[in-house]
Parts: sequence; structure tokens; C-alpha cells
Amino acid sequence: MAAVFAAIALFTGCHRAADDAAHKTDDPAQLAPNQILLPAGSPKLQSIRVEAVEARSVCTEEVTAPGKVEAIPARVVRVVMPVAGRVTRVMAGLGDSVKRGQPLLSIMSPDVSSAISAYRQAEARVRQAKSDVTKAESDLARNRDLYEHHALAQKEIVNSEAALAQATSGLEQAEAARSEGLKRLQIFDLTADDFNQEIVVRSSLSGKVLELNVAPGEYRNDTSTPLLTIADLSLVYVAADVPEDQVRMVNPGEPVEVSLTAWPAEIFHGRVARIADMVDPQTRTLKVRAELLNPGERLRPEMFAQVRHKEAYQTLPVVPAAALIQEENQASVWVQKKPNLFERVKVRTGPREDGHIAILSGVKAGDRVVVDGVMLLGAGL
Repeated sequence: MAAVFAAIALFTGCHRAADDAAHKTDDPAQLAPNQILLPAGSPKLQSIRVEAVEARSVCTEEVTAPGKVEAIPARVVRVVMPVAGRVTRVMAGLGDSVKRGQPLLSIMSPDVSSAISAYRQAEARVRQAKSDVTKAESDLARNRDLYEHHALAQKEIVNSEAALAQATSGLEQAEAARSEGLKRLQIFDLTADDFNQEIVVRSSLSGKVLELNVAPGEYRNDTSTPLLTIADLSLVYVAADVPEDQVRMVNPGEPVEVSLTAWPAEIFHGRVARIADMVDPQTRTLKVRAELLNPGERLRPEMFAQVRHKEAYQTLPVVPAAALIQEENQASVWVQKKPNLFERVKVRTGPREDGHIAILSGVKAGDRVVVDGVMLLGAGL
């Protein structure tokens, strides 16, 4: 019996000790320096919001580099004078949107008359050459008939055949010259019956006029200087200078995120299109170009951009940025231990993304941290 009473007494003593330990933290005198206990009816509790720490897939390795928007070279056309002449009309303005085939300039040029004259002369030579061939064929047929009746020497047959071959060759040359003259007229979009025509220069693609360097009335004999620059900006490049030691993390076809100074609230998405073959010896960077769709053509050449490519991911606990307390080189959060008991815990932070900060150590998924009212607790220490 004595043994039974002893066991009961031991159990009761242990239970009381556990209760005492459980209530120690309810006594402000027993709190650790990094803890705070709010009274059960404190109005601060109504202003404090607590959330459980989530685990998310977080980018732990990425490349960020400055860049700028560029027009894609294959989508840019620089219009030049096709021939020397006087510009009589300019039918597109700076910033205008133009369609493929739309007239841009009209030019009065002496080359128009030359081209038409050359074609007409070639056509006349073709007619003459055809007549010569017809005559040579007729002479050969007559001489063969005479030869068969022993009325002509064989050498006359040979001479007739040579004349026909020469006439045929002349026809081929005349037809070639006529074909060349016709192609020239077609290039200039001219007909052969009007010497007063003007050459109309048309756009070879749909796009926007980015540069205009000509005015009506100007005489131009330089056929290499651009008069207009037209670019199709529905698809653009963003060129970024990626450091040499990070280019291993970027490959063609991989996705990138682009933010622009002009549109700070938006993230644009593209894919790596080209990576330069040479390193810039001055900056030790490689030029990486990403393609971006540009609906509405809001992205303009020379706009500044920031390019971001995410490479590696890891599942980590994350907390809202508002939950973090940053003091000098140390970050911390308030962890709720009981409904009115909070403990300030030092944490080591990782990447920031979408308003949340990854936590490398200090708290784990499921811990409850204060996300609103952090300053109310700080004032209580």
C-alpha cells in the first residue's frame, strides 16, 4: 500500500511541475529578452495579423543584365534612290505606319527615258533579227532545192547554213537584250509607251518609318545614302550584356523576363535568340539577344531594359516582405508561440520574388509569423 501512495505522490508532483513550466511563459518576469507577452485583452492583438510560413519553389540562381531594345536587322529596310534624279513627292512621314507595297517616293529621272529607249531599240533589233532568220531559212531552202537539181554548188549550201546560224545567233542576242531591258522597266514599274513617267518607290515591308532624310524637290545622285528607314517592330530584340562568368547559364531558346524603365509595372517575356560569338574585351561581356513579341509596338528601339534569366530552383520557406525586420546586417521575424506570446527570431534571407522573401534558416514551413503589425511588437521590447 505504501508503494501505491508513493507512486500517486510522484505522478501528482510531476504533473504539477509540468503545469508550472507551462505557465512560466505567461509570467512577464519569466520571458526571454527576445519574447513579448501581450495581455489577453490588449488592443494590439486586434491589429496584429499572423500567417503560416509557406514553402515555395524559389529561384536560387539567376542571371540579370542591363540591356536595351533593338529592331531586328532582318526586319529593317533602308530605302535608297534607285537611280539619280529629282524627288517630286514624299508620300510617307516620320512615324507613319506603312504597308508592304505602299508608295513612299516619286522620282523624275533621265534614266526613265534611257530605259524606255533601250527597251524599244532592243525590241526593234529583235524584229530585224527575226526577219534576218526568216530570209536565211528561205535562202537555205531554195539553195538546197537547186543543189538537188544539180543547179548549185555544195559550197553555196554551206554558206547558206552559216548565214542561218549567224542570223539565229543575232536573234538570240537581240532577245536577250530585250529581256534585260524589260526587266529594268519592271524593276522601276514602268511601261514602254510613256517617256514622261516617274519612278515610284514602294515599301518592301509593313512597318513604321523610323527615319526620314529627304524632302520634295531635292536632286539626289547618291544611290547608297538611305532616304527612309522602315522597321517592322511587331517582333523586337532586347540585347543584354551578360558577364563572361555567367554566360554558361544562358542557352538559345531559354525563357527570359524583361523589365523596362518605360513600363516599370510590367514584366515582358521572351526567349534567347542569339548569343554573340566573341567577348567584348573592354567589358568582358557577351551580347545576348532575346526575341520579344511587341503588340501595340510599345517597345521602341533604344529603350533601356533589365533582362533576367532564372536558372536553378529550390523549395524554401517564404514570408511576406512586410514580415521582415531589417536592422543593420541582421534580419528577423516575429514568430507566434501562443495566441498572445511572440518571439523575435533571427533569420537568414534568400532571394526576393513577388513580394515574398525566401528564408534560408531561422524558421520553417508551418511556423506562424506576424505579417502585419510588426511595429506594434517592436515597440513593446
